[in-house]
Amino acid sequence: MSGFSDLLHKARTGFSRNFWVANIIELFERFAYYGSKAILAVFVADQVGLGPEKAGWLVGSLFNTLLYLLPILAGTVVDRYGFKKSLLACFSIFCVGYFLIGLGGLPQGKPLVDALGAEVYMILALLVTAIGGSLIKPSIVGTVARTTSADTKGLGYSIYYTLVNLGGAIGPILALQVRESVGISFVLVMSSLTSLALVIATLVFFTEPKRPADAPPPKTMPGVLADMVKVGRDFKFMSFLIIFSGFWAMFWHIFYALPFYVRDVLRFERFEIIETVDAWTIILVTVPAAAVARRLSPLAAMIVGFVLASVSWFVMGAFPTLAMTVGAIVIFAIGEATQAPRYYEYVADLAPKEQVGTYMGFAFLPVAIGTFISGATSGKLVAHYVGATVDGQFVPGPGFAHASHMWYWVGGIGVLSTVLMVAYDRLLVRRQA
Repeated sequence: MSGFSDLLHKARTGFSRNFWVANIIELFERFAYYGSKAILAVFVADQVGLGPEKAGWLVGSLFNTLLYLLPILAGTVVDRYGFKKSLLACFSIFCVGYFLIGLGGLPQGKPLVDALGAEVYMILALLVTAIGGSLIKPSIVGTVARTTSADTKGLGYSIYYTLVNLGGAIGPILALQVRESVGISFVLVMSSLTSLALVIATLVFFTEPKRPADAPPPKTMPGVLADMVKVGRDFKFMSFLIIFSGFWAMFWHIFYALPFYVRDVLRFERFEIIETVDAWTIILVTVPAAAVARRLSPLAAMIVGFVLASVSWFVMGAFPTLAMTVGAIVIFAIGEATQAPRYYEYVADLAPKEQVGTYMGFAFLPVAIGTFISGATSGKLVAHYVGATVDGQFVPGPGFAHASHMWYWVGGIGVLSTVLMVAYDRLLVRRQA
């Protein structure tokens, strides 16, 4: 109990006001992001009328890929102009971007959508929003780094990641309330209004943290691009990142394919609730799963995580019920919690000492590759195994009679990734050792 009391005492007294301001801002930003994410594929497919295949490509392969790729470059902007100005720019762009996306599904936006074409309009709206989103992670994570000491840094990042997961758990539930009350388009409008509130909160409450005296000068964009070329030549590191992207290629199907399956096959209209299962499980099992994973080497922990994540999709495919779908997502989340802490540790270990920052910046590359792949595959799976809503009427796909078999394809991605991870360990890591 004394250790827990010390932890609580450190949480109450060990962090500055600005640390808590940044984290609360991040929590509300995650409400907006995950609330919109929960319904975005369904919104683009049904409300905008582009169908599941184009929705998967736009939401996953375009929008979300840019959200995780652009921060590598956006870090230079944040370093040059500061965290406060970057956050103000981020939330201002978010405010406009979310509103434009939502407008695409409202009668008031129909003339503009018709003038540009629905697909072109959504591409432009999603691009605007992605540019804004690229600034949030470098700003908030950088603030956590500057407002914590060596003694509190570990707890500070734990608080940050817990709040991120809390946003992922609560955001879709808030989206459900808005969708059922006033309509799916207004989920995006609420995300826009939340972003506007965050502009005001940043102006009033956020203070630019002091730059450490020993901090290196901000990198220029050519310098960042040169670092990217250097990292890209590291065959071992890039091989690992590409293989690991298989995990995220599985994960993003929870947002791009699962809502259609839950709603149209399992006949559970409140699909947003099912999308929160992963986040709630992560919150509950992270500590025990991390304790178990510490007994394994980083690669072994990641392989165990891959196996659990892969199994979950075969369970979902074999048992097409709502209860077993929830159970399968819980299994996936346990796999995620097992591998996640060791993943970042392993990336840091692979990095040369003078390039740790650059290598850690590439830690999100598998997320971007995974969402790009998932955006393409999820739409095709939904179109074939589930179907599409056309003019308000649901039209089953050719594989609807065996709809749950779609998850075997997702599980197959996991099996391939697991085999490649084992081969990477045996043929590359151990031979070099």
